[in-house]
Amino acid sequence: MYKKKIFSLIALSMLISAQAAAAAGPDAYRADVDRSILPMMEKYRIPGMAVALTVDGRRYFYNYGLAQLAPGKDVTSDTLFELGSVSKAFNVTLAAYAAQRNKLSLADKVSHYLPGLQGTPFGNLTLINLATHTSGGLPLQVPDAVNTEAQLMDYLRAWRPADESGHGRSYSNISIGALGLISARAMGETYVSLLQKVILPELDMRHTWIDVPEHEMQNYAWGYDNQDKPVRVGSDLLGDVAYGIKSTSADMIRFVEANMLKAGEGSPVRQAVTQTHRGYFLTAKYTQDMLWEQYPWPVALNTVIEGNADNMTYNINPVTAITPATPPQQAVLLNKTGATSGFGAYVAFIPEKKIGIVMLANRNYPNVERARAAWQIFDHVTKGSALPD
Repeated sequence: MYKKKIFSLIALSMLISAQAAAAAGPDAYRADVDRSILPMMEKYRIPGMAVALTVDGRRYFYNYGLAQLAPGKDVTSDTLFELGSVSKAFNVTLAAYAAQRNKLSLADKVSHYLPGLQGTPFGNLTLINLATHTSGGLPLQVPDAVNTEAQLMDYLRAWRPADESGHGRSYSNISIGALGLISARAMGETYVSLLQKVILPELDMRHTWIDVPEHEMQNYAWGYDNQDKPVRVGSDLLGDVAYGIKSTSADMIRFVEANMLKAGEGSPVRQAVTQTHRGYFLTAKYTQDMLWEQYPWPVALNTVIEGNADNMTYNINPVTAITPATPPQQAVLLNKTGATSGFGAYVAFIPEKKIGIVMLANRNYPNVERARAAWQIFDHVTKGSALPD
C-alpha cells in the first residue's frame, strides 16, 4: 500500500501549485532541486516536502507529495510544518533583540535574571553559554519528571556539569529554553506574545505560529512516525521556546532572506537576526554562533556532513572560545536542523552568494541527508549548472 503512495508522491512531485508557480516566476532550478530531493524522499519514505530556494533575491518554490496521506492532500508553499529545533533561531533572535533594547546583556550570568539560581553552576552560566550550547554538559531534553517551572528551577539548582562551561558544547533544549524564558521575562511579556506581536510581523511572517489558530488548521500537515502513524508535537515544558513553531516554506524563505542582510541593515528586529551570526566558539567542524552553525564557504561536503552528524548532537564536544567574538560574516554557510516525532526541517544560506534554502518534511529523517541535499543544490546553483530562463 505504501509503495503505491510513494509512486503517487513521485508523480505528484513534478507539479507545482498555481500559487507557488506564480510566486516563483521562471522555474530556473527545478532539475537541481529534483535531483537531490526526489531520491531522498523515496529512500526515507517521506510523504511530503516543501522546498523553497532564494537566489539573488528571487524565490522559487518546489512542492512534493502529500501533507496528509488519508485523505490525500497536496503540499503547497502554504502548508504548515513543524520546525522542531529550527524554532530556536527565533529564540536567539529575541535574545539579540532584547540586548539591542538594553533589556539584558548576553554577557550576564543566568543568576542575574533568575536569582534563585545564585551560586549554582547553572546560575554561573552566561546567556551566551545558553545561546551556544556551551554549558559543559546539559542534557538534550528536560527529564520526564520535570513538568512545571518550579520543578525546572529545582532541577537546575541541582544540576552539575560534566565539563567546565565554555569548554564543552552539549546540544540542549534546556539551555535554549531557559534563554527564551529569560529574554521574555526581561522584555516583560510572554515568549509567545513577543514572538507573535514583535518578531514575526517585523519579518513579514504572517503564517507562522506556536499555537496554530483554528482558521489555519486546514493548512497544518500531519507528520508521520516510523510506523506511518500520523503525529503532531504536543505541549510540554520549554516546548514553545525550544521546538514549538509551525511555519510554511513561503514564510521561512522570508526569514532566510532576513538572515542574509548585512549587519546593521533593516529594522531593529532584522538587525537582531544578523547579530545572531556572531561567532563565539570554535568546534572541530564549525564556528558556533548564537545557535547557528557556521562554515567558511566554500566548504567540503564531508565537513558539513560531519558537522551535522549525531556525534555533534548527542555528545559533549570540546570548544575554544573566540575572544572577541567575530562579527557576522558573508563568505560562510550557516545551517540549522530541526525535528519533532513526525517532521524534519532544515535551513541553510550563504549570504555572500545570496542563496538560501528551506526544506520542510512531514517525516523525521537523518540530518546528514538534509545537509547533503542542500549542499548539492548550492554547489550546482553557485557553479551555474542552471541558468534563469
